[in-house]
Amino acid sequence: MFKKILVANRGEIAVRVLRACREMGIGSVAVYSDADRNALHTRYADEVYCIGGAPATESYLKVDTLIQVAKKSGAEAIHPGYGFLAENTGFARSCEKSGIVFIGPNSRAVELLGDKIESKRTMSKANIPVIPGSDGPVEKEDDARSIAAEIGFPVLIKAAGGGGGKGMRVVRDEKSLGGAMKQAMGEARSAFGNPTIFIEKFLESPRHIEFQILADNHGNAVHLFERECSVQRRHQKLIEESPSTVMTPELRARMGEAAVKAVKVSKYNNAGTVEFMVDKDRNFYFLEMNTRLQVEHPVTELITGIDIVKEQFKIASGERLSLEQDKIRMTGAAIECRISAEDPENEFAPSTGKILELIEPGGIGVRVDSGIYEGFDVPIYYDPLVAKLLVWAPTREDAIVRMRRALNEYVIRGIKTSIPFHILVMGHEKFVEGDYDTTFIDKVLKKIEYKKHYHDVAAISSVLARVLSEQRVKIAQHKDAKTANPWKMSGRKAMFDRG
Repeated sequence: MFKKILVANRGEIAVRVLRACREMGIGSVAVYSDADRNALHTRYADEVYCIGGAPATESYLKVDTLIQVAKKSGAEAIHPGYGFLAENTGFARSCEKSGIVFIGPNSRAVELLGDKIESKRTMSKANIPVIPGSDGPVEKEDDARSIAAEIGFPVLIKAAGGGGGKGMRVVRDEKSLGGAMKQAMGEARSAFGNPTIFIEKFLESPRHIEFQILADNHGNAVHLFERECSVQRRHQKLIEESPSTVMTPELRARMGEAAVKAVKVSKYNNAGTVEFMVDKDRNFYFLEMNTRLQVEHPVTELITGIDIVKEQFKIASGERLSLEQDKIRMTGAAIECRISAEDPENEFAPSTGKILELIEPGGIGVRVDSGIYEGFDVPIYYDPLVAKLLVWAPTREDAIVRMRRALNEYVIRGIKTSIPFHILVMGHEKFVEGDYDTTFIDKVLKKIEYKKHYHDVAAISSVLARVLSEQRVKIAQHKDAKTANPWKMSGRKAMFDRG
């Protein structure tokens, strides 16, 4: 096992990986930009190094600097987290050439699966169902028109070299095709430095289901069951859960087998996620493979009891998988809400600034993976995700109730967050019934309904904040201030009965 690992990331995922290092007795190295000098992850590591300016291009994306810090600190391996360089073939290859272990898949697998066209071809050859579409890049509008006519509108234009909803356009008729192609290519060039696009059939109202996999360097691979990721906005996941309400034992078995097969045909190793789309008839299609640790990996950890980051360490150090497929069990239900520094009322616009007050929920079955603390300044330079709130319970119904309770306990003042949005979803009948798909936010959560709910929650929160502030003053002025009980003076019930 490694003696020291460098974590090439920031925020909640850096803290998550650093905690795994500490539990395994592995020395840790954190890196930070000028904007993250006082970030939470710098407090967890044994060693910390500044790697440059606030923009990611001047810090977290500087391959050479990260390699130099790893060598200087004596780190034997680098964990990339997710985002930044986690799926960068050049970074994985640079680590390999420098004699530093990349805690993730080999560079050949990253390159193959990072190209959506090549990965789709690979899966098709292995008889894994893929969504109908072009069998290669599409550059000319005439070619796009012919393909669209063959598979039928609507179609989806996709960037070959990236994800996260960038470089994607839904086209419902022929007259919109040319303009959508130009927009997608321009966005793909800007986001990924690669304007290559392809076309596939757009599935109406599908479910987005992914399977967590682990594969060692000796040809062994297992899946850790599914996660439902259909609550999305602009192809960005907001809420994940497991098990999926659309799943049957037979469908789970077939999709799990396909996920493991996808791993083996691509000669993949370490942790990864095979993503599928499932239509209304429960037909499933390979979508892509994320060659990294997923944001939502704790959902799987809660239902299986398996620490995925620790398994990554073991695999990267050369150990064989100790897990056997028929002995892996799924227990209970888990839900994750991504807590982001965004204003849901204003089209989820970024919200930055100082965290004036932070009260995190707790109790049985509640987990918070956070990258913030009271007094921390949320910077404008990075992804708005600041924390992840997860719950586990014996049943899905109990998990939803527990999540509602935890969300109403969660207090973040100083910035706007997605908490009110999650409260709305957890109370919506369609979500509670498990009757939702990727169109849930656009078609089910009507904008006027959301705004009304948001204002109600915001008004209540504002009143509570004022009451608590006044009570703090009373406590400070109380003749027995040193022994005064703030719970009795402010009212515990009022504290938590929000929204």
